[in-house]
Amino acid sequence: MGESLSDTIRSAVRSARTDASPSAIAATLTSIRPEDLAVFFHASLSAVDDVEPIGGGLPASPGAASGRIVLSADAALEAAERGQSVILVRPETSPDDVLGMQASRGILTQRGGLVSHAAVVARGWGVPAVVGASEIHFDAGSVTIGDIVLRAGDEITIDGSTGNIYRGSMDTFGSDAPAELDTLLAWADDVAAGHVGVRANADTEADATRGRELGAQGIGLCRTEHMFLAADRLPIMRRLILSHDPATEAAALAELEVAQTADFESVLEAMDDLPVTVRLLDPPLHEFLPDLLDLVACAARGELYEEGCVELAAVRRLHESNPMIGTRGVRLGVVRSGLYEMQVRALCAAAAHLFERGLHPHVEIMIPLVVDAEELRIARSWVTGVLDEIGHPELASNVVTVGAMIETPRAALTAGALAQHADFFSFGTNDLTQMTFAFSRDDVEAKLLPAYQALGILPANPFAELDQDGVGALISIACEQARSTKPTIKLGACG
Repeated sequence: MGESLSDTIRSAVRSARTDASPSAIAATLTSIRPEDLAVFFHASLSAVDDVEPIGGGLPASPGAASGRIVLSADAALEAAERGQSVILVRPETSPDDVLGMQASRGILTQRGGLVSHAAVVARGWGVPAVVGASEIHFDAGSVTIGDIVLRAGDEITIDGSTGNIYRGSMDTFGSDAPAELDTLLAWADDVAAGHVGVRANADTEADATRGRELGAQGIGLCRTEHMFLAADRLPIMRRLILSHDPATEAAALAELEVAQTADFESVLEAMDDLPVTVRLLDPPLHEFLPDLLDLVACAARGELYEEGCVELAAVRRLHESNPMIGTRGVRLGVVRSGLYEMQVRALCAAAAHLFERGLHPHVEIMIPLVVDAEELRIARSWVTGVLDEIGHPELASNVVTVGAMIETPRAALTAGALAQHADFFSFGTNDLTQMTFAFSRDDVEAKLLPAYQALGILPANPFAELDQDGVGALISIACEQARSTKPTIKLGACG
């Protein structure tokens, strides 16, 4: 496909250059499907027509990869240290699996949808992933896919572009983008200029640098929770969550603040003079602790020692029936005083350091899961309080701004009131879609949506293609209300 697409792009661009009219350029831009360009950025499988897949799931992160099966994050790390290529196969992933995910060539899960933990993390890192492969069954040391039993150490291949799973190792190839692609993308930038800007998702300096090289006009979503998952950060985060006294909590927050300041400074420096939207901590705290079922199983086997017992008690204390709409987002800042303030101090300190070095940081602090204007006013006061504490007038005047993530129907319907306390809105379309449809995104994509699409109830997967009638209507209402209250408000979307 890569070569044929390259030929198509070359021909279309040359034809448009000959015509040199706006209509010819517009026709060229609309003739190329954006999703097809992924072939230039990810590995593809060679000669798949003659090979039958042994199973499949949802294509969650494009690219193809082969490797030996590992069934745990620890096994992935150990294999990677030996120089082996591995595919991490799990029922589903959690933050506890992140280090193993980093060490893997690909990720395959039994459960989850296109916006599950595995899918989001894999796409962010450019790691091929297939999720929601419900025909996978786990047994001690082995997995069954369909009627084929595979053991840890056996080789498999996954195609994150199609969702197919193959037995054994397969050859991959990469396609070089034609020079005319740069021209095509430059035309797209010209058409969008003054109307729509495209930013990158980036949580690290490397991601930010790569995004800038590829033409991103800033960072639209920097997810701070990913910064807490590094090997040297996760133990500190767990100490904070497990702390029972103010001194222990303060010490953990101080350590995290130092780490976050360094992280933010590196990302902001990579995006110097471009806006960086930083989302404050969003997931519920239990996601930074070991899985409840794993801890219970260890306890049942008598393998849980003192530290594990403390973690089990904390996980049970933090357990919620529906954590997706539980204590997460801005609610964490309300019930866990000090957490958001620490992140804001780190951000402002990083911006101040860069400003003093003659750089031009632009920080957009985004408050997630806001549902009420008073809630946002209080959250904004945390930011202004830190700015007053730092006493850096330039930061307060034009370097640091505050906005809200609009991801609930109530937030969309009360956007006019929220806009009183916001410099910008970013529509979180994944969660807004989930809450508007009352869909559990990790459950419905593999089981329910195929039937709904086959019967014509839904024309497309609303997590892959925005639902204009429902979710789109809410966004339209929110935009109208927000601009009525504050005509200068900036509006964006991520998801």
